[in-house]
Amino acid sequence: MFQKIDPKTLDENVFSLIHDKWMLVSAGTADRCNTMTASWGGLGILWNRCVATCYIRPQRYTREFMEAEDCFTLAFFGEEHRKALAYCGANSGRDVDKVKECGFTVTAGESGAPYFEEAGLVLVCRKLYRQPMEPGCFLDGSLIEKNYPGGDFHIMYVGEIVECLKKG
Repeated sequence: MFQKIDPKTLDENVFSLIHDKWMLVSAGTADRCNTMTASWGGLGILWNRCVATCYIRPQRYTREFMEAEDCFTLAFFGEEHRKALAYCGANSGRDVDKVKECGFTVTAGESGAPYFEEAGLVLVCRKLYRQPMEPGCFLDGSLIEKNYPGGDFHIMYVGEIVECLKKG
């Protein structure tokens, strides 16, 4: 059972949560959604609000859902779901029903944004800002060479954390 908590009370290491354990970025509705695995992102304070940032390449199917809705979720799972997260990162929702294949149960918060009952922590975020990354703004050109050889620069989304749900 999830409990609502204040995001400022989170005691997890956010670097480990995002980079090492990964997260699912989901958008849409409980009836029609898509999710993708991500290991890039951030949590912090911006504009005097608790926020999360995530980055989505323009060709990702999840981006279409992100653009269509006001809210998205970031869901974090235990190690027992590592294979499912790897599957969600390697397969497109255009081709397969990732939720069904992983055996996840979709639910939605007050905002209507989809997340999964199997998660241990869910951040429901209301979009505040989006911006495509611009090649001319990189100060270290090696980042472009290493991360964007195809020129498919991420779109950055900043969302206010409007619900923080943690398994009790």
